[in-house]
Amino acid sequence: MIMKQLKYLFAVCATVLLAACASPVEPSHYANEKPKLDLQQYFNGTLDAWGMFQDRSGKVVKRFTVVMRCTWVGDTGTLDEDFSYSDGSKQKRVWTLRKVAPDRYIGTAPDVVGEAIGITAGNVLHWQYVLALPVDGKVYDVQFNDWMYLMDDRVMLNRAAMSKFGFHLGDVTLSFSKRP
Repeated sequence: MIMKQLKYLFAVCATVLLAACASPVEPSHYANEKPKLDLQQYFNGTLDAWGMFQDRSGKVVKRFTVVMRCTWVGDTGTLDEDFSYSDGSKQKRVWTLRKVAPDRYIGTAPDVVGEAIGITAGNVLHWQYVLALPVDGKVYDVQFNDWMYLMDDRVMLNRAAMSKFGFHLGDVTLSFSKRP
């Protein structure tokens, strides 16, 4: 019996150690991917997006569309987003983006707690931020780990993992299409 417990304990410890050694995905892993994402070029003009929120079990809880009007003045961009949800509700979010280094951006919006930190590499933008998310009359600060992948000059795919206190709440998936 003791030997069985020791084997189990060893297996658990080995799994934890291996998981700790696994390197997380970094934007630099995509440095050689094409087409190269130029945030100021892609998010300039009008874009349409289609998305969904899935809870942690994978069930689609909400679907939505977004119309984004994007402009840049120097290194400062404005992304004016109008959301239309499948339940008929509407939402507006206006992002202000600042390019602070060749591959780094800071983003703010009224419902973003603090600043969003963005890093580009190759065809990818990795955003990390906290969003004040209204749910059933309450507001929760939810962490977003957001990855955007430029597919070609018009299409970008986006997947964001949402968490609170380290617990996975669900995922947001979006497809952007830049108008010609």
